[in-house]
Parts: sequence; C-alpha cells; structure tokens
Amino acid sequence: MARAPLLQLTGISLTFGGDPIFSDLDLVVQEGDRVALVGRNGSGKSTLMEVMAGLVEADSGSRTLSPGTSVGYMEQEPDISGFATLGDYAASGLDPSEAWRVEAVAEGLKLRLDASPDAASGGERRRAALAKLLAEAPELMLLDEPTNHLDIEAIAWLEAELNSTRTAYVLISHDRAFLRALTRATLWIDRGVARRQEQGFEHFEAWRDKTWEEEDQQRHKLDRKIKAEARWAVEGISARRKRNQGRVRALADLRAERSAQIRRAGTAALELDAGQSSGKKVIEATGIAKSFGERVILKPFDLRVLRGDRVAFVGPNGVGKTTVLKMLLGEIEPDEGTVKLGTNLEVAVFDQARAKLDPEATLWDSLTLDPLLGVSGASDQVMVRGTPKHVAGYLKDFLFHDKQFKAPVKSLSGGEKARLLLARIMALPSNLLVLDEPTNDLDIETLDLLQDVLGEYDGTVLLVSHDRDFLDRIATQTIAMEGQGRAQAYPGGWSDMVEQRGGIIENVTVKSKTKGGTAKVVDATEAAPKGEALSYTERHRLDALPAEIERLEAEIGKLEELMADPELFTKEPVKFQKATDALLARHAKKDAAEAEWLALEEKAAG
Repeated sequence: MARAPLLQLTGISLTFGGDPIFSDLDLVVQEGDRVALVGRNGSGKSTLMEVMAGLVEADSGSRTLSPGTSVGYMEQEPDISGFATLGDYAASGLDPSEAWRVEAVAEGLKLRLDASPDAASGGERRRAALAKLLAEAPELMLLDEPTNHLDIEAIAWLEAELNSTRTAYVLISHDRAFLRALTRATLWIDRGVARRQEQGFEHFEAWRDKTWEEEDQQRHKLDRKIKAEARWAVEGISARRKRNQGRVRALADLRAERSAQIRRAGTAALELDAGQSSGKKVIEATGIAKSFGERVILKPFDLRVLRGDRVAFVGPNGVGKTTVLKMLLGEIEPDEGTVKLGTNLEVAVFDQARAKLDPEATLWDSLTLDPLLGVSGASDQVMVRGTPKHVAGYLKDFLFHDKQFKAPVKSLSGGEKARLLLARIMALPSNLLVLDEPTNDLDIETLDLLQDVLGEYDGTVLLVSHDRDFLDRIATQTIAMEGQGRAQAYPGGWSDMVEQRGGIIENVTVKSKTKGGTAKVVDATEAAPKGEALSYTERHRLDALPAEIERLEAEIGKLEELMADPELFTKEPVKFQKATDALLARHAKKDAAEAEWLALEEKAAG
C-alpha cells in the first residue's frame, strides 16, 4: 500500500502586493525525499519554503501534512532574544534528555554554545539555527542555504550528516558540489511554476536547457501561426465582404495566449574592464608573518602574484584568510617580512560582510552618491568604466526592477545585495579584483555568468571561497591555510590541491580531472595506493567510520547515564521509552558500523 506523502501543497497562489509569485502551484514531498529546490534569485524559493513550513499562508490553495509529521525549518534570521547563550537557543524545544544532541551537532558545525547572542555574528546565529534543526531531527527538514557562513570542514561534516540521515529534506543552496552529493530529485521554480524531476541536481542544467529549448520551439510555432492568421485576416477584407468571425476570434485568442506567456528572466549584465594593465609583478610578499597576541595568523610565508593569476585562499573560518588578504593589499602591516605592490594597480573589492552597502540608502543612492561612481552635477548618471550611463538602465542590467530603485538596501535579499555590490565594483575599471566570499546567495545562473566573466578578465584575482566547484573553475593557485600560522601554496584549484596534499582533508567530495579531461567524483580523503583493493569511496568510508563509531559510543554513554536513574521509568515513562528506543537504535548503528569497518579492513589487507 502506497504511503501518504509527508507534505502536499495543492493549488497554491500567493501575491505580495504586485505580480503573483505562485499561481496554482502543486508539489509533493515523499518520505525519504532528498530534493534540491532551485530557481533564480527572486523566483520565490525561500517564500515557497516558508509556505511549506507553515510560516506563510497562501492566498489560496491548501497545505496538507501527513498525520504525526513534524517539519523543521532553518530560519535565515532566527530570533535568539531572551536566551543566555546560543546553546540555550539551539536546545530550546528539546526534551532535556535529548539536549546532548545539540553538543554533537555544534562540534561538527564549529558552533560555540556558550557564546552570547548579543555578541554573535550573523553567521553564528545561522549556525545556531541549523544546530537547532538538526538536533530536533524532524521527519522533514527545510534547509535554506545551510552552507552559508560554514567553512569547508563544516560543510563536509554537514554533507556527511545529511548523507547518513533517513530524514527527508528539501535543500536550497548555491553550492553545486553540495547539491550534487546530496540530492536525488530536483524541484525547479520558474516563473511561478513548479516542475519536478526524479533526478538529483547533477542532471538539472541539462533538464533546464532542454525545457527552455522546447519552450522556445513552442513559442516560435505560436508566433508563426499568429502571423499566418493575421495575414489571412487582412487579406480577407478585400476577398470577402463577410469574414469568418470564428476564425477572427481564434486569432484574438492566440494573441492573448502569446501575450500571457511570461518571458524568462534574463541574466545580469556582468562585465569587467581590466583598465590599464598592471605591471607583470602584482604582489611580491617575502617572509610575511602576523600574530595577534598569542594567536598566530601566519608564520613567515612567501608569495608572488603575477598579472593574470587567480589565487584562492582556503581554510577554516577564523583562520585569518581575510587578514592575509589585507596584508597583501597593504591595508595591514605584517609583523615581519615585506609586501611590495606592483605598478599601476587599480583595486576593486567584493566584501563578504557587504560592509560597503549602507542599509538605509536606496539602490539609486548606492550608485549615484558613491564618489567613485557618480557623475558631477548629474544625480541620475553613474560612471560605468569611464562612460556615463543612466542609473535606471544600469540597475536593470543587474535585474533590478523599477519598484526597487528607491527601496532601501535593507529590503533586498542576500542575493540581491550581492548583485548590487557586483554592480558597484563592475562599474569601476580595475586590474586587481579581490573577491571575499562572492558566491554566497547568488543563484546558479549568476554564478555561471560570474565564472565566465572572470575567465575573460585580463586582470588579477584574489579569491576567498568555500565553494569547491567555484574554486575548481576559477583558481590557478590555491593557498591552504591550516591554522597555527601554517600556509602552503598549490598550483590549481581545490581538487588539484587535495590530490597534491595526498587528500588529507577528510569527508569532502571533490571532482578530479582524468587524463581525457572529463570529470570524475573522488573523495578528498587519502587516496588509495596503487594496487590496493579499496575503491576511492570505500577508502573514504573506512577513514570516516572510526569517528562515526566514536560518536555513537558517546551518544550511547549519555543515554545509558540518563536511564541509570531508577525513578525515570515510574515518573516519566514516555521519556524512558524514547530513551530506550534511541539506545537500541544507536546500538544497532554501532554494530553495523563496526561490521562495515571490519569488512573494509579485511578487504584493504587483501
């Protein structure tokens, strides 16, 4: 007998004071689903997720949950007021007997549970919301950009956690590698219509392009039919006194159908101008080092950046990547060593904190009041790479519509803020582009275009990113910052770095280029020596199992400690039963993991 879906939306329509976001939208989420929710910025992905969570009520249509199903939603801006620590917030709503789950999740997400909410950054607040959701373990998880503000190690942990769960989830992310590794179905929101394909994100772009090609063909056929019918209508005037009125009405219906079709959103008009050429040597850093008190950011390190290089900096959050960037740009003095900048440098900076956007300023003023972009005496003009352009036209190039021009920056989504910042830096001529986490919040199409633009850019790029796919496509050199001041340079992108290091970064799925130039998926754990019986996937699993077994043993210990209370059964029988079920489940998982480890060890030994 077929099981009822966990969640079903039927005939959902929603309008926020303008054009409809959704019209008569249907979707179903089944038990065990792993769904990528994709669509352009502004297509309504986050809004749809809020409807799925029951946080936003549609104008019409119905939301149906299977009886007993719990739904968890990762809040983008969680309200943590009233809590003494982030840990208190993450554990709120949990039975005290299950509070240990928060500790296990926080370790993987690198969340400081004792941090004060008042001093917490936006990234820490989002990690607390993610920890709360994972600890609650609902039957359906709704995850909106969970990898934002996570470093590569935390992303790897989250990827492994979601890979091992039986919980259904719907996932919004700009991280291609993350989506490819985790999803088995794709829900595509395009112009208010939801389409579903029972294949993961890896197949999305081919499906999207085929859908658009078929749509273009149908539109072309409709245009030809309208043209033919219109010709008949005109010629019929002289040929007949009385025309076929039914055919005339059919022509009007065809025109109405064509007019009602919603055109696809274009792509942002991203364009970079390298301006005058810099010198061949852009940056020469010799023996630079930096510490803040006892905290060592960088031990003596040499780096030469030449014109046209694309240098990526990777490593855990807080390791000092941004500090090193500022040293290389001359904004911070190293404690020792020297930095020499090349000649004719024109620097443009994309700031991960969006610090250069005044939240109270309008989009219009963000461009026209910038002294580097404005045209003297002309408040409706902006200088775009040396040429004056009307600010309205330039904002439209970056997919902003008329109603947003006078809206405050604080009303924009994360992706829209990123586009506005791109509009500002791309208006400037530059030959050294500094990109600090540029991929956060951008949709897949804008990311594609940004990669193409950077590929054609004649200048030099310094890049900080946790997006493995983006690093592979852009970087010509990768600087791995490992903490305690250690930094090492590797030619190529993320996958090249992993291979050269011997794959010591654990639990990360990466792409490796074969000799024929095609991509294959390998695991960024230690590569199997030639002749070893284990595959890459098996080697990765063998390396990961000890930590998994250790985690299960710790969970079993905490549950056994809870159940040691002799009065638990009589005073709280429901809690006792939950703890018993959880203990049995973890013993079973531990036994299975140990058996799997033994089998892989025997296979590795030949």
